[in-house]
Amino acid sequence: MSSLINPSKKIAKITPFYYGWLVVLASSTSMFARNAAATLTIAVFVFPMSESLGWSRTVIVGAAAAAGLVNIVVAPLIGFIIQKYGNRVVLLVSILLLGATLASIRWVTNPIQFYILFGIGRLMFQSPLQIGATTVVANWFVSKRGRATSILGLSHSVGMGLFPLFAQLLIGSTNEGWRMAWFWIGISVWVTALPAAYLFLSETYGELKDDQKPKEYDSDRAKSKIQKEEPNWTAREALRTPTLWILAIGGMLVFYIHTGVNIHQAAFLRDQGINPTAAAASLTIMAIGSAIGSLIWGNLLDKISAKIVYMGLSLWLGLTPLLFMKVNSELTAFSVALIFGIGLGGLLVVPPVVVANYFGRRSLGTIRGITEPFVGLGQSIGAISSGVIYDISHSYELTFPIFTFIGIIAAILLLFLRKEGKHT
Repeated sequence: MSSLINPSKKIAKITPFYYGWLVVLASSTSMFARNAAATLTIAVFVFPMSESLGWSRTVIVGAAAAAGLVNIVVAPLIGFIIQKYGNRVVLLVSILLLGATLASIRWVTNPIQFYILFGIGRLMFQSPLQIGATTVVANWFVSKRGRATSILGLSHSVGMGLFPLFAQLLIGSTNEGWRMAWFWIGISVWVTALPAAYLFLSETYGELKDDQKPKEYDSDRAKSKIQKEEPNWTAREALRTPTLWILAIGGMLVFYIHTGVNIHQAAFLRDQGINPTAAAASLTIMAIGSAIGSLIWGNLLDKISAKIVYMGLSLWLGLTPLLFMKVNSELTAFSVALIFGIGLGGLLVVPPVVVANYFGRRSLGTIRGITEPFVGLGQSIGAISSGVIYDISHSYELTFPIFTFIGIIAAILLLFLRKEGKHT
């Protein structure tokens, strides 16, 4: 019976290579599917929903902002639940909820319904799926943590590109437009993520280097070596370090930029005269850049100082939004989307790996639950502030210099990161 409920242990016994890579596969499908509630996906819906329902753009993107505020409370709870019950249960429940709530948006008639349904889906995107997928991979990998996490970023990037395009195609080809688009997006979450998560996710992980062969998993010598090398912080201990708060605030700042650009990009391009299909395609181009960036930033993390990588990423995210002010054609829209997307790829990899590298795996779920509310707060402020600036000035131009300022502040803050010397 237990093998039917959780077949991963049985599968692990017959896997001829390090089982952690199947965990990466399962986590990658979750990262792919979470994009159903991503800012780039809702960006495609801002224009048609506003036209159809008569809602302002601020009201529509406000659902994502509201979820980000609720996430401030939810994320620490998710971290505790992951630490107590495991990533597998959290990810499976989150996938089920994400698909159900997004499919149900088909029937919304007022903002309250939309806020509840999309808000729940967005919460699944922000905390359980993000923390769960990256934490379980960090638990399975040490020496190749950056590379393994970059695969999650790659999968997320593919979803980030395909979901908006899928949504735009559905909006333009179905009788009910955006309503049926939401329905089929919800169904696609179940189809793409549930099977692999059910089959392969496992809480058991080795304390060993991830390049070892299966027969070496139980080597006491290797186990002792990795324990000596790896930081081993509890959540209570981490709370007392400046490092945790620098990472938390730094995450808030860079994700302010992330969401401020993403959620308004399609509408901004439409305002610049870019046609709807090209505007949606630019999101796909951005996702291609993100996929490239995930691999670049992930590999950099395995080679040079995590602090330097994070600072470079912050500057990249701060400076590249200025290029949007030069968009005047489809070609420039695609070029800027690609460049900015490379930075977004780093956001998928760098923050979770840096937290794991600085504090270890012992209480990683709980520690991530402490830092994620700051990410949600940054996303909320980024989404809503850009919308308010547009509603007041009827332009997004004032937002881009703000993003640059925020990116520079984040880089300066991260300069003070210090790796504490606590190990097992």
